[in-house]
Amino acid sequence: MHHFHYTGPDLHCESVDLAAVAKLYGTPTYVYSAGTMADNFHRLQRGFDGVDLQICYAVKANSNLAVLRHFANLGAGFDLVSGGEIRRVLAAGGDVKSSVFAGVGKTEDEIRLALENEIFALHVESEPELARINHVAGQLGVRAPIAIRINPDVDALTHAKITTGRSDNKFGIPLRHAAAAYEAAAKLKNIRIKGVQMHIGSQLTEAGPYQEAVERIAPLAMQLKATHGITYFSIGGGLGIVYQDALASGQSAWWEALPADRRPLTPETYGAVLAPLLAPLGLKVMLEHGRFMVGNAGVLLTRVEHLKRGAGRNFLIVDAAMNDLVRPAMYDSYHEIVPLHRDSSRRALTADIVGPVCESGDCFAQGRQIQEVGEGELIALMSAGAYGYVMASRYNTRGLPAEVLVQGSMFELVNARETFDQITAREKVPAFLK
Repeated sequence: MHHFHYTGPDLHCESVDLAAVAKLYGTPTYVYSAGTMADNFHRLQRGFDGVDLQICYAVKANSNLAVLRHFANLGAGFDLVSGGEIRRVLAAGGDVKSSVFAGVGKTEDEIRLALENEIFALHVESEPELARINHVAGQLGVRAPIAIRINPDVDALTHAKITTGRSDNKFGIPLRHAAAAYEAAAKLKNIRIKGVQMHIGSQLTEAGPYQEAVERIAPLAMQLKATHGITYFSIGGGLGIVYQDALASGQSAWWEALPADRRPLTPETYGAVLAPLLAPLGLKVMLEHGRFMVGNAGVLLTRVEHLKRGAGRNFLIVDAAMNDLVRPAMYDSYHEIVPLHRDSSRRALTADIVGPVCESGDCFAQGRQIQEVGEGELIALMSAGAYGYVMASRYNTRGLPAEVLVQGSMFELVNARETFDQITAREKVPAFLK
């Protein structure tokens, strides 16, 4: 469910006409629905009713300060993967003491920053990292709270670039080495063993891989509870979202009309499968979702520059580009594309929808059918709230896009469009070239 819908012929985010946002702030512009984020957060909570639960929002999905503050107000902790993300959460008024720090390459400075701000736990990816954490904690005179990330060698059945739980991925310690890794951690005087962690991938659309991974690690969790007194089990994140038919998925009737074998994995189904496996462990359960929380909560607004009719192929050229939203170019990902003003009297147009960047890869969709739209008209790329702005670049010296947050009938610019002066502010021509 989400809060993007047509009111009459015009596309709205909650109660806000998106054309009004584009008129005020220009394009390309990301627009986020606070109501959708809150709904997703609460659906996850309800899915694990009866389990001692902590939701840590995965900051990497969308790190805008307003988004982080919104989740902090809802009671979320945060899943962090860099020192910059730690600083973002602090700047947004979030609680680092309820947050976790993950990632395979934590630097000493990043570990120090996390410990100085009393991180809930560091999720350890390797034995060398464990030694580094012990060293930094010793310098600070503290015991670092840790959980070791276990790689259960489970295929998440997702895109190869976003799977993380197989033996050939760079993440975590193999399950067969886990007990020995914990024994080694217990001998380090500046380490405090606190939990166990797993994360098998992103954009999972079936509950089976989650179930298999939890069933593999649950016996280890019970053993660690008995031998090392662990208090929590993090099962990571990765719950997938709807990209195709994304606009229709905002309506519950759409989901209910699908055959059971075609329905997307929901937080309710996800929780119904996993909660019975986790509750008997008597441990706090931690979820670290990002895409599910914000993916369908955002769209990218863009304006049509013109229609180029080619030999057997049409090109609808828009002012957004791969530097604004790289997912289609990087992952061959699908985003539904819809007009901001729907007109049933117009003919359908089949075209490649492309941006102005000087790359053939700058293409949002190939052979896509859309209502015929002309120069200056607006369209929206749906499901763009996750891994959109956070992966944007300045390629072709294009400034970063604007970001807007909507709540009910209110909306506000939460990140202004980048100017040329801001792009070049840190650059200079050296004296020897003058």
